[in-house]
Amino acid sequence: MTTVGLPIALAGDGQQVPCVDGMQRPYLSFDAATSTGALAGVLEAVEAFVPWYSGVHCGAGYKSEASALAYEGARLAALAFAGRGPASGDVAVIRQNTTDAISYLACRLGLNRGDVVVTTMAEHHANLLPWAQAATCRYVECGQDGTFTAEDIAAALDQRPAPRLLAITGASHVTGWLPPLPDIIAAAHRRGIRVLVDAAQLAPHRPLPGEADFLAWSGHKMYAPFGTGVLVGPRRVLAAGDRFLADGAALEPGWGEAGGTAAFLPEDEGSPNVIGAVALRAAIGAIEDIGWPSLASHDRRIASSLRRGLAAIPGVRLLGPGPDTETLPIAAFTVDGVPDPLVAARLAAEDAIGVRHGDFQARPYLTRLLGAGPAKARNQPGYGHRGAMPGAVRASAGINTSEQDVARLLSAVARLAAGDPAAGYRRDPSTGDFYPAATGSRSR
Repeated sequence: MTTVGLPIALAGDGQQVPCVDGMQRPYLSFDAATSTGALAGVLEAVEAFVPWYSGVHCGAGYKSEASALAYEGARLAALAFAGRGPASGDVAVIRQNTTDAISYLACRLGLNRGDVVVTTMAEHHANLLPWAQAATCRYVECGQDGTFTAEDIAAALDQRPAPRLLAITGASHVTGWLPPLPDIIAAAHRRGIRVLVDAAQLAPHRPLPGEADFLAWSGHKMYAPFGTGVLVGPRRVLAAGDRFLADGAALEPGWGEAGGTAAFLPEDEGSPNVIGAVALRAAIGAIEDIGWPSLASHDRRIASSLRRGLAAIPGVRLLGPGPDTETLPIAAFTVDGVPDPLVAARLAAEDAIGVRHGDFQARPYLTRLLGAGPAKARNQPGYGHRGAMPGAVRASAGINTSEQDVARLLSAVARLAAGDPAAGYRRDPSTGDFYPAATGSRSR
């Protein structure tokens, strides 16, 4: 393992962008929880591979063979990253992203409405909707601080009928909170229940839980933004159930003949994203070179500065667990008297700082963090209009974030919270978002 210092610059860091005062400022992304820029080594790997790109598993040409080797190498790297060896009986299926991976699993498990899936109110919609469509969900509640315990999970697992699956986040993409996964997975396995961990936020920051039966994560959140996600799980399980997409992918020998089987192999449909797989492998290698201790230490420093700093600003409310709780470097917050879309718009237009706002595709979780229950949210005028729903601002950091970056964000938020007037903004009636009046649109 090599020694790599943090922070590490990503492609596009520091690019000058125009602000409403006519000045150019270096862009600062605090939106790593949505998507990250590319590591330099990832771009280099992609540029080196592109001249050799070809279809995989479908040709004898040199480039086809080279592409197939690169693709299979990426799958083996993903298995190792998930704590599995090539003899584990597990397979890494390359998908578009985490959402696609979870939906793929929901299809392959062959669930029906009589089956129960236990999940929690702290999930991304991607780990709620597929299970609600395929089965009957049993939800574990969280407190207003956005947390729950292993005992809360165990109580839901003990209800009847017994669940087929526990689907749980590895880390909250809203608050950065880290559920006690080892205890939760052990409780499920003692009861003979399989576990899926949505590791989209966890993967760039902490080792994946090797004890989980299924793991799903995305390259675009771990410095390989080339449209790749991964589902890892037992091959024998993923070979069962319904096919996610019907196409010309691998059929069992003899299909369509007398006595032939119609079972499908758990491989990727159509032409896979080989370039995305190459990028993912490069990102995995970079993270392994840095090492988890260095990454976790950097995360803790940035998370502490970010969350403590926000909590100390008068008029700012930090959502989720208190600043003394260890979390990933993610912070959701509100500013008294200022709508979350306006906070985000002003940070972007005046300070060249990119954050996320809204419900973060975690509406049940956010309504609990804000103390606004589902009924209250539904009764608001314009329910369904994003600007009318309860929302917050999220700042999320990554491998490239420095203490100076945090100080720049905190200074900008403090200025807004102190009542700095917002002049020259208009609200889009169709979305509820704010834009500088001089531009009046997203294309500024």
